[in-house]
Parts: sequence; C-alpha cells; structure tokens
Amino acid sequence: MKTLELSLAQSPASIEADPPSGLRSWLLVLHRCNPALSWGGWVHVPLLLAALLLLPFDDRTVTGLNVWIKPIKFALAGIVFLWSLAWLLADLPGAAQRAVRWISRGVALSMVVEIVCIFIQAARGTTSHFNLGSAFDGMIFGVMGIFITLSTGLLLWALVLMLRYRPFGPAAYVWGMRLGLLLFLVGSAVGSSMVSRMGHTVGAPDGGPGLPVLGWSTRYGDLRAAHFLGLHALQVLPLAGWLLARWRPNLTRSAQTLAIFLFALLYAGAVGLLYWRAVSGLPLLALR
Repeated sequence: MKTLELSLAQSPASIEADPPSGLRSWLLVLHRCNPALSWGGWVHVPLLLAALLLLPFDDRTVTGLNVWIKPIKFALAGIVFLWSLAWLLADLPGAAQRAVRWISRGVALSMVVEIVCIFIQAARGTTSHFNLGSAFDGMIFGVMGIFITLSTGLLLWALVLMLRYRPFGPAAYVWGMRLGLLLFLVGSAVGSSMVSRMGHTVGAPDGGPGLPVLGWSTRYGDLRAAHFLGLHALQVLPLAGWLLARWRPNLTRSAQTLAIFLFALLYAGAVGLLYWRAVSGLPLLALR
C-alpha cells in the first residue's frame, strides 16, 4: 500500500489521492514520518489508562476536582498535540527535516517530562502547577517550567521553518498550518500570564465552583479558557484549511489564503475575548 511506504522525507499531504485507510494505517504512517513525536504520544497512553483506572477508586480532590482528572486531561491533550504536530511537521519539505528531527525530539521530551510531573503530583494528592508549598513541589514546578520554555522555543523555530519552507498542500492548508502554530504560541503566552499570576483564576484563589470536568471557574475569571482555545488552533486552523481546499477546490490560491486569514482573525478574536473576560474577572459561563 502506498501510504505504508512513506519515508521520513515524504509527506502525508503528498498522498491525498491514497489516504491511510483506518486508524492503524494512520498511526503507522505517523510513526514513519516522525518517530520521536509518535513515541512521545504513546508514552501518554498508559498514563491516561492508569489515571482512568484509578479515578473511580480515589476520592481525593485537588482544586475541587478528583485528583486524577488533571492527568486525564493533560494526557489526552498531549496525545492530540504530539500526533497532530507530527503530522503537520511531516508536510515540510526534505530540506527542513533535519531541523524537524531536533524540534521533534525536544518537544517530545518536554511533553513527557510534563505529564510525568503531573502524574507524580496527582499521586501525591497535590497540585503540579503554581505549587511552591515545599522544596519538592517547587522543584517539580520549576522542572515543568524549564521544559515548557524549551518546547515553546522549539515551536517558534518550527514556525520559522514553516514560513521559510513552503509545506506541501493547498494554500488554505499551508496557511492554516502557519497561522495555527502562531495562535498556538499566543495560547502559550496566556500560559505565561498564569505563571506570572501564580494561578489561573482571576478574582479568587484557584478552585471553587467550576464547569464539570474542565473545572473552569463559574464565578470568576479563568485564564484556562483562552489558553485552551489558543492551543487548539494548532488542530483547528489546519483542519479548516484542509476542508476549505477539499470542499472548494476551484478557489484560487489567493482566495484560499484570504479565507483562512479571515477565519484565523475571527479565531484570534475569540481567544482575545476570552482573555479579556478572564482578566476582567468574568467567567466563561456564570453559574450560581
């Protein structure tokens, strides 16, 4: 099958005429394109399963939620992030793939370190982020900060590569990749805002009434909503570009580019609105 004969230099976008048929084929292609990010995602899988198994048997809570909810959320997010990034970076041409390998190894390592730290703190029954309660807690938070900073720097390098080397694919998809990664970095900056405040809730300590599972405050501002939306631009914008090119194949490159820029502008506006509401002390949904 053509899709299973991809080398590291080949791109998923170059096989649109013969896409992977089924999850197993997709994962095989993904692993051949970027083994570092593929393995990074797989490391999250057993941790996700362990947290799901422990959830019903542990009634401890952290900031109002079961202690294993956060590891579950971050493990799922890590899998989606690492595997989608692997797919997107594979669309860069061969001239960029040496740099891609370095970026991929660093990002994969950073995400594995983060999820392990989160899992350790969950097992201890305490918070992983913004926790300086003891020397050990401070060390965990510091290690996470170092590796997230490393990952952010590497993703900035990836954005430079995407602008320097045109990825494979139609114009809407290409600009969806570029703008999606740019907005991902904006979402990362919202995370830095949380660190500067040493918390994600604006107007009250972290914890208290929140949305089910997500935990976002329903009484005060919560920066996590803008952070979440910004980070997931990495998946939403390339997908929107791909769908646009697939559903409207007769659009010119200029029209595709304009359409995805307008969509990205609306998306960025939504991130900005959520951030403004949070810093103004307003919840995403006010529930009493």
